Amino acid sequence: MVEKFIEVENAMLWTKKRGDGIPVILISGGPGTCNYLEPLSTLIENFCKVIMFDPRGCGRSTYDGEGYDLKICLQDIERIRCEYGIEKWVVIGHSWGADLGLAYSLIYSHSILGYVSISGTGIQNDRDWKNAYNRNKAEMGEVIPDFEYEDNKIVHRSLIDSWRHYIKNPNLLKDISHLELPSLFIYAENDIRPSWSIKQISNLINISKYIELKGAEHYIWLTKQNKLGEVLGDFIKKFK
Repeated sequence: MVEKFIEVENAMLWTKKRGDGIPVILISGGPGTCNYLEPLSTLIENFCKVIMFDPRGCGRSTYDGEGYDLKICLQDIERIRCEYGIEKWVVIGHSWGADLGLAYSLIYSHSILGYVSISGTGIQNDRDWKNAYNRNKAEMGEVIPDFEYEDNKIVHRSLIDSWRHYIKNPNLLKDISHLELPSLFIYAENDIRPSWSIKQISNLINISKYIELKGAEHYIWLTKQNKLGEVLGDFIKKFK
């Protein structure tokens, strides 16, 4: 295990490397949260070189500023890849991190072996989707992991606003449909977030598979750890 701070403009990014093998980056959700995907790393690090990080201004990463936009997030991820000397890697994101990974796949496709979305939210700002999520949250709730650091609310707000601006790009769905990238979309049967938006994205990409894990919730490793590890392993090992 190696921890390293990487200097970028106006910030120092905390990163961690575990394991050795097929290069993988794990992107946590939020936005504005620290890395919480250590349990996910343990499922794949016996055959992967896993990189994790705290986004700027979150957790152990510093930031000399307040909010920032999606472009900076993507540049930071690409900087991490270069700093670790990785030619191409598998990008795995959870929740909003899955959406960020999709944007990274579009802009830095030359840096990617494959893309995995776990419990993503898709390309939408839909009122019905949001109402269903809020209703399910109030009625059912959900199990969430313990986060090591508090959320950065300023980073959260700025990135949500930037994401909503980004998805208004009139060519975005066409660009996604042109992605020639092996992709896996994993969803949880009991996620309180509607799945239709992720199914739409999965169906846009030619080399794509959608899997829904029975009995799982949004943080899938908390309820279906072994099954998640099996599904990830089947996908990642193709890149040996």
